[in-house]
Amino acid sequence: MADHALTWSGTFARWDRRVFDAVARRHWPGADRVLPRLGRAANHGVLWGGAAAAIAVFGSAGARKAAVRGVASLALASATINTIGKWSVRRPRPLLEGVPLTRQLATQPQTTSFPSGHSASAFAFATGVALASPGWGAVLAPVAASVAFSRVYTGVHYPSDVLVGASLGVAAGFVVRRLARDAQEARVVPGDERTAAGAPALPDGAGLTVVVNNGSGTAAEGLDVLRTRLPAAEVIECEGPELPATLAKAASRATVLGICGGDGTVNAAATAALEAGVPLAVFPGGTLNHFAMDLGLAGAEATCEAVAQGQAVRVGVGRFSPGPGGESGYFLNNFSIGAYPELLGHRLRWAPRIGGGPAAVLAAWRVLRSQRPVRLRLAGRPRSVWLLFAGNGTYHGTGPTPRRRDSLGEGLLDLRLVHGGGRPGPRLLAAAFTGPLSRSPVHVATRLRSLRIGDIPAGTPLAYDGEYAEAPAALVLDQLPDALTVYRPC
Repeated sequence: MADHALTWSGTFARWDRRVFDAVARRHWPGADRVLPRLGRAANHGVLWGGAAAAIAVFGSAGARKAAVRGVASLALASATINTIGKWSVRRPRPLLEGVPLTRQLATQPQTTSFPSGHSASAFAFATGVALASPGWGAVLAPVAASVAFSRVYTGVHYPSDVLVGASLGVAAGFVVRRLARDAQEARVVPGDERTAAGAPALPDGAGLTVVVNNGSGTAAEGLDVLRTRLPAAEVIECEGPELPATLAKAASRATVLGICGGDGTVNAAATAALEAGVPLAVFPGGTLNHFAMDLGLAGAEATCEAVAQGQAVRVGVGRFSPGPGGESGYFLNNFSIGAYPELLGHRLRWAPRIGGGPAAVLAAWRVLRSQRPVRLRLAGRPRSVWLLFAGNGTYHGTGPTPRRRDSLGEGLLDLRLVHGGGRPGPRLLAAAFTGPLSRSPVHVATRLRSLRIGDIPAGTPLAYDGEYAEAPAALVLDQLPDALTVYRPC
């Protein structure tokens, strides 16, 4: 047995050297200029850090999440290689005989050869990004492969060093994805919403009509789970302007209306469900999924379980009357007038031309530079505000990042006002770091059941659950307690 292992080891070592020598002997047009420089650019993860920054600036919200996953995967792979891999197999670097001088690195690495850290980092970053954003992953894959090949090309690694390093990098990407899913599920804690009695149980999905927004970030994943767990459910795929009409038609004939998409899509489905008087089943398929997360839905699997067993809760819904077109509008997350709707309008207008990331940066610069406070009347009193924010339920925590709600059943609006005067940037930042109940010369935060808003200037935009519209001259914000039945596991 030992002799067999030694024979196999010797055969593998000879193959490794033969491939190494073949790469060294072969002339690769143009590679002498590109590959050594590419390998140097990847030193200490600099190349991948720059790629992550570029994705964060020019990509969508989903792409930014993918960049974070890529960096986390790279960090895990590098830590594993440098603490375990390099010291477990203390393999010397290849002899540079036969490697042309023009390819050799000016400074040779001093660490052991097995496995290749550059290859592990390259494939870890590319895999982490690809698992969250396949489009960006396709862009990065050839770059990662080129970096890995450059390590053999410049004579600092054997082919097996590169193959094992790349494999470890891929594994790191999958580990980070699993850890991210576990972390997401851990922070999904069901609130104290009231149980909905009489929600129909649909063990195989018969009576459930699910509308899938193909334009949402991760709708395909939810769709696969849905078809496996609830095979009798009717699935309708659509996108764009046809979504509201499709939802209204589906709600009119379904026992339960299902929706697979992000927060804006879920808002449209909730409106259709309210008007038709049917329960709603939410299959999270967007980038952030604030409503689903705050409700306690970790993913499509949880929704399928709740629908099959007839487990549901009643949640409150925010309403603004009259909404666009003179009809009432609804919000599951939040409603706003002022700086945020202005920013959203600019971003939606510019994104098709320059991309989501640059559009967001340009929109923020435009709003902070030229936006004026909105003068309106609140509860009969004139006010000048940079931002009026109303949340469907109380948002907890502090900081500029989105904050979660403990319950969607408390029946109150979380009202935040950032007063006009001064410059918008410092005031908006100060408001972002406050809790749900606070008062200062800059901002007010309180909770109430309704608010009348009047004297809204013509052309003033409003935003609700990420959607954008023009505000009417006057409207009333209120909260409809226990208005909507939504499936959620007990």
